[in-house]
Amino acid sequence: MKLIQTVAFVLTILTVSSCKDSKIKNTSESVLEEPLNSKKEKTMNILFVLTSHDKLGDTGKKTGFWVEEFASPYYTLLDKGATITIATPKGGAAPIDPSSDTPDAATEATKRFDKDEEAKARIANTQKLSDMNPDDFDAVFYPGGHGPLWDLANDETSIALIEKFNSQAKPIGFVCHAPAALKRVKGTDGNPLVKGKKVTGFTNTEEAAVGLTDVVPFLVEAMLNNNGGIYSKKDDWAAYAVQDGNLITGQNPASSELVAEKILESLK
Repeated sequence: MKLIQTVAFVLTILTVSSCKDSKIKNTSESVLEEPLNSKKEKTMNILFVLTSHDKLGDTGKKTGFWVEEFASPYYTLLDKGATITIATPKGGAAPIDPSSDTPDAATEATKRFDKDEEAKARIANTQKLSDMNPDDFDAVFYPGGHGPLWDLANDETSIALIEKFNSQAKPIGFVCHAPAALKRVKGTDGNPLVKGKKVTGFTNTEEAAVGLTDVVPFLVEAMLNNNGGIYSKKDDWAAYAVQDGNLITGQNPASSELVAEKILESLK
């Protein structure tokens, strides 16, 4: 009888021990599996900065931002899951350059924008740039158009914002005339941000081709060279973008998607 009781006692101990080991194993496995099951795609919060300036010098004509240079990057990034915030120096409606809103300037991206009531409403109600905090974003992108030559090139809020993004080593992208916003921006060493860096932007010959060399306050290509940038370009109107560290620049409207793609690659 005592033998039977002893055997029963030993079997009970082994059963309890086995159950404990099983629980420990299952707990360990669930801990290991949890990160895999809860893994999420990396968020991309991107700030788009547009011009508020709508006067083309003393010509009496209107200017603003170039639709293609907004639309193509906007949809390229949006379709990859980016959350996009749009801001301007003055807030409110961002002016569209009339020359960019014509059949001759139309692209698939601009046609999509024309039918996108939500995007058009966002352009009509942009955030104020001074309310933006670089800490809330992973990258910043500046579309071109002639407007930035007058306001963003000298806007203290924009200058400080770009310098903060750069100090945080976040992607900073510009296309066509938008590198004008880099004119007074300093790098972490106190020199012009573009000094010694590979850059591009709207060429002097492209400006001459549109007949505005004597209208604009300065030429983008000349400014980048004067600030010590290692400027390069392709043929007029050819798609071309370069990247040097976190600085990404594109030559003209045709280059806008290339800039967006480089921003995406930098955020991976």
